[in-house]
Amino acid sequence: MLGCVSRLRRLVRLVRHLPLQTSLLLLFLFCTVSVFVSAYFLYGAKQELEHSGGGVAGGEGVSAIYDDLRVSPSRLLPVRAVSGGPGGEGGGRTDPVVLVFVESQYSQLGQDIVAILESGRFRYRMEISPGKGDMPTLTDKEHGRFTLVIYENILKYVNLDAWNRELLDKYCVEYGVGIIGFFKANENSLLSAQLKGFPLFLHSNLGLKDCTVNPKSPLLFITRSGQPIPGPLPGDDWTVFQSNHSTYEPILLAKTQSAESVPSLGTTAALLPSVVQDLGLHDGIQRVLFGNNLNFWLHKLVFVDAVGFLTGKRLSLSLERHLLVDIDDIFVGKEGTRMKVEDVKALLETQRELRNHVPNFTFNLGYSGKFFHAGSDEEDLGDDLLLSYVKEFWWFPHMWSHMQPHLFHNQSVLAEQMLLNKRFAMEHGIPTNMGYAVAPHHSGVYPVHLQLYDAWKKVWGIRVTSTEEYPHLKPARFRRGFIHSGISVLPRQTCGLFTHTIFYKEYPGSPNELDKLINGGELFLTVLLNPISIFMTHLSNYGNDQLGLYTFKSLVAFLQTWTNLRLQTLPPIQLAHRYFSLFPNERNPLWQDPCEDKRHKDIWSKEKTCDRFPKLLVIGPQKTGSTALYLFLGMHPDLTSNYPSKETFEEIQFFNGHNYHRGIDWYMEYFPLPSNTSSDYYFEKSANYFDSEVAAERAAALLPKAKIITILINPADRAYSWYQHQRAHDDPVALKYSFHDVIAATHDAPVKLRVLQNRCLVPGWYAVHMERWLNHYHSSQVLVLDGQQLKTEPASVMDRIQKFLGLVNMVNYHRILAFDPKKGFWCQLLEEGKTKCLGKSKGRRYPDMDPESQLFLREHYMDQNIALSKLLYRMGQPLPSWLREELVHTRSNSSRHDDDDALLERAGSQDVILPITTSTRASNSRAFKVAGFTVLACLLLAGQALTAYLVFNQRGQIHDMQKSNDNMRKQLRNRPPAVAPVKMQMPMFNMPRMIDFTDEDTKTPMTKLEDTATAIVSLEEQVKDLLQNPQLPQFNETFLANLQSLKDQMEETEWKGFETWARKQS
Repeated sequence: MLGCVSRLRRLVRLVRHLPLQTSLLLLFLFCTVSVFVSAYFLYGAKQELEHSGGGVAGGEGVSAIYDDLRVSPSRLLPVRAVSGGPGGEGGGRTDPVVLVFVESQYSQLGQDIVAILESGRFRYRMEISPGKGDMPTLTDKEHGRFTLVIYENILKYVNLDAWNRELLDKYCVEYGVGIIGFFKANENSLLSAQLKGFPLFLHSNLGLKDCTVNPKSPLLFITRSGQPIPGPLPGDDWTVFQSNHSTYEPILLAKTQSAESVPSLGTTAALLPSVVQDLGLHDGIQRVLFGNNLNFWLHKLVFVDAVGFLTGKRLSLSLERHLLVDIDDIFVGKEGTRMKVEDVKALLETQRELRNHVPNFTFNLGYSGKFFHAGSDEEDLGDDLLLSYVKEFWWFPHMWSHMQPHLFHNQSVLAEQMLLNKRFAMEHGIPTNMGYAVAPHHSGVYPVHLQLYDAWKKVWGIRVTSTEEYPHLKPARFRRGFIHSGISVLPRQTCGLFTHTIFYKEYPGSPNELDKLINGGELFLTVLLNPISIFMTHLSNYGNDQLGLYTFKSLVAFLQTWTNLRLQTLPPIQLAHRYFSLFPNERNPLWQDPCEDKRHKDIWSKEKTCDRFPKLLVIGPQKTGSTALYLFLGMHPDLTSNYPSKETFEEIQFFNGHNYHRGIDWYMEYFPLPSNTSSDYYFEKSANYFDSEVAAERAAALLPKAKIITILINPADRAYSWYQHQRAHDDPVALKYSFHDVIAATHDAPVKLRVLQNRCLVPGWYAVHMERWLNHYHSSQVLVLDGQQLKTEPASVMDRIQKFLGLVNMVNYHRILAFDPKKGFWCQLLEEGKTKCLGKSKGRRYPDMDPESQLFLREHYMDQNIALSKLLYRMGQPLPSWLREELVHTRSNSSRHDDDDALLERAGSQDVILPITTSTRASNSRAFKVAGFTVLACLLLAGQALTAYLVFNQRGQIHDMQKSNDNMRKQLRNRPPAVAPVKMQMPMFNMPRMIDFTDEDTKTPMTKLEDTATAIVSLEEQVKDLLQNPQLPQFNETFLANLQSLKDQMEETEWKGFETWARKQS
């Protein structure tokens, strides 16, 4: 025992004295030998399995193989309960985001999928279907990033490489995530095929008809099962599904258009599944598979239900739908298009009919009193009858003369027009307290005309309006609401009816186009995907052919036939409360550039111009020198700043605070009217834009082409400067606590202390805030300035800014700036050598920061500084000097940021690299050697772990198969020799004949056997006697079929022996 210990010690000493290179070489050799030994062992085990399995070529061995093929997959492995499946607890473990895999960014089906998700306001991420190695990250720590996966082409999922497929399937099982897939057949699709890896068969390129909904499907929520849809389904490229596995449940079924049945389904299969639901009994993953795209309207309805079901109703629409039908231009229509007595009676009768299906349904009539009795005698009688039914309807005011409000620049004139309409209403008993109004052509609502809002509130007490223009007319699914100046603006929808669509037979395209809109088309989808729909119609739609009445009666009937939606109506004010309770995030508007949308520009006042908007924003952050830059920019003759604010001095602070809700008219008032010169360049500076969570999005919406300038200094210095700034302004918290107390405050510190801490630290997370701005502006529109260089070399910085802005007139700032030694910074040089500097509050000198706080902040901002360096490198901008110093300091104290060297070397011509000393070089060499040794050691451990894993997994399989093989051999030895062969059902197929070659020597053995078929047929009994196998097929088919069946049951070596024997017999 002592000898072993001493030898072990000597071995340890020997290893310690080995050079590092020798140790690495020995370790590499050991790894190589280990891999070869493992491979040899596994290969030998595999060969043993193959040989032992091949020892039984017939009998029960063959029977067992075919039995396994007939067993449903759910019997092979026990089905695990899916934790967090649809409707389960796992929903909270994933973000409510849909992962959509599309064929290309422009594929039609992919766009249709995304359009429905966007209409439902569901968050999604679109990815091109992965090939190999580009599956997006599915988890964030232990939290799932997606709650549903959708494949535009289900074959892209089925044919994923093994690694990505296993990764995705495991994610779906663990997090209870379902999959929706579409199979769209084409001319290259097989008519019948099995979906790889699933007990499901597909039969493609079919024409279908008479579609029906399976009433027993558990997926149905909005969809209602009813009578079959008579007639053919669109297209002849449909796919139907076939399976005898209990995991598949049909959702939609249809018949084939032709009389012939689908091969292998038999003649009795009248209804074929075109959409199926996989209940997850096969592999624990629930799926919904569509046999075509979303062109068929019922597919869109089922798709909405599938999204809701597979996400456990997390991404689901409720069954409640609110409808409001506005009839604009009452009394306005020209003669021949207005309502007559019978039309008014039909309007009232239809309203009563619709109330049987839509509680409290009431038409909402918008009037312009100036045009009362402006039609024919019959139409004037219709006007009178309509006013006699005034209490039966809801009423809202248009403009008196149907003029567009944005044409009125004087609010008093606009109010006079409204008062005329109000007097007309009072004279005829029309209610004036509805609180709802609509402007002709939606003028003045968006873009906002402040005079309209003020006059509405003053004359009518308006609280709600609606428009189809916010944020844009198209696409309609993006229409939203907002609240401005105390008035709620709701999104308005079109229904395919306009002032000129008054006759059914003259409907654009054909009358069938209107029916398509209603029966599953755009109008149906509008109600399906929007909880609140305000429809715009016109007086002329209710005269003549009464298309308005026809449209909404048909729509309600269709909705009640095919959906479980509960339709109802609310007055406009209640409807607005309902809307913003559903979508509270839409309360705040997002102002956009009116000149970017032609429709917006057409209904915007001609007295306003987009040239008044600034082209440059200086966004800060605070305490970095933004005020000095503001002064320097103002010295340029082509640059004009905003007018000062009484509240915030030189800063407007529009995009980040309450001023934003005053509207763009208020914002433009801070800039002068543009002159005739093209060199006008407006700018504004608000230093708190930089770290605002909303400023970037708002600025990009209104000023999409603006240039952005930010100034960065050491975030530690910025934090300290802000603390001292608050002390100078007598902030009680800053006066009470030291700087280190503020920055090191814990989560249980007083709220006011935490607020001050955030204002000190959060603006210094430069990379986070810069990324937010780069999400809305291209990097070429953003310039990052070194705050230290701006302080020491302002003229050089201003030269760079002028080039960035593309100014024609270049100013030499070296001549107009001078350093003021009393102030300690650069000032504007005036005549006679005088200077104009910033006020006393700027450029204060503070005591030095304590070392403890410096160390704390260096550690706090270390990761952020590294991220900032990478961000600037990506933008192609040089690193500020302070950032280079911080990275060098970080590198010298930690080896975990080695990649910063490359960033420093490539940061720009202005960068300076500190020399590397000999000791540093030796330290790096040792670190490199240790790192290499560690990597090789990890490879060794990983290899051994993999070997152990494979051996452990295969050990049980080897044991089971060897045991099964031994049992089969024993059964064969004990089998009575006279047992008759058991007949086995085999797939029947004909073997293709080969081409007859003229050269006898070129014929294959199979061809020669075919030529001597008659002679060999007599040998079949000899074959049976020779091969005593109870599982061989009966020789009751054609010779070639018998021969092929025999070959399929034999090993290759046995078949060659039999073939040789057959030649000798012939």
